[in-house]
Amino acid sequence: MPRVVVFDEFGGPDVLHLVEKPVVEPAAGEVRVRIEAFAVNPLDQMMRSGALPVTIPAPHARLGVEGTGVVDALGPEVAGLEIGDPVILTAIPDATVRGSYAEYTTLPANRVIPRPTGLGSTEAAAIWVAYSTAYGALVEKARMQPGDHVLVTAASGSVGRAAMQIANQIGAAPIAITRHTAKQDDLLAAGATAVVATDQADVVEAVRHHTDGAGADIVLDLVMGPGQPDLLRAARPGGTLVAAGFLDPRPTPFPAGTPLTIFSYRSFEHTVDPVVVRRMAAFLDAGVRLGALRPAIDTVFPLDNIAEAHHHLEKGLHAGRKIVVTPWFDR
Repeated sequence: MPRVVVFDEFGGPDVLHLVEKPVVEPAAGEVRVRIEAFAVNPLDQMMRSGALPVTIPAPHARLGVEGTGVVDALGPEVAGLEIGDPVILTAIPDATVRGSYAEYTTLPANRVIPRPTGLGSTEAAAIWVAYSTAYGALVEKARMQPGDHVLVTAASGSVGRAAMQIANQIGAAPIAITRHTAKQDDLLAAGATAVVATDQADVVEAVRHHTDGAGADIVLDLVMGPGQPDLLRAARPGGTLVAAGFLDPRPTPFPAGTPLTIFSYRSFEHTVDPVVVRRMAAFLDAGVRLGALRPAIDTVFPLDNIAEAHHHLEKGLHAGRKIVVTPWFDR
């Protein structure tokens, strides 16, 4: 029978284990997908460890919000899809019940999109969460335009890297923020037009220098915490800050009286909206076709090594590149 990754209690990576479960027949409006690859995300780690206030349907709770595969079965009333179509999963409504850490999963047909031509399964498994988050924050929320200077925090992370590629595709100029000067060359290679390393430079002064004194038009804050006031000062009056992350657990000062428009953004705001998802899918398809959008992959693990994949994530050595698991690699 097909294998599924499950966990019966909160804990470290070793609570994850494999069980065999029969495939589920898709109900009306659903499809069954044979998973070819899935990505390991920090959200999965938080769910597994109990850091998120979610109900775990123990035993055999599942994980996984991102993946790719081929349509294996169609439920009644499904149109526009055929068995064998390669697809990307865009939103799994109940990941603890039918997450992508499996050889098969069944989900609503409107939660998959066609896989862009030219994108292999490993890269396709790693593209949706980061790129849809960056696209939603910058394009849908901040209304990024060609020529905008876009300040990106946590630029070495997967969302930061996606944001820089998306800014370049549109014709904006991404300015990367990192804590370490040693990452400068890597970030320039990843698409940054300039890099501000906070171990040597003052954020406000450096951003003013790179924008001819004007300040950033858009700030994508993927960190939050006490450093946000510097980002506000680095932006031009009338600019936009989108808070789309929570990497710094410390309190974020409330920005009273700032001349900026401030948005709080979470990706599910748009990934459950079919109209926006169609725009996201078209943008990703065009970007892949043009060679502008391409996720960076760190390590690929077989399904048998899922606990090792989570250990690798927790060590933080992947440097923003995606960790991918291929369920059929070891079969």
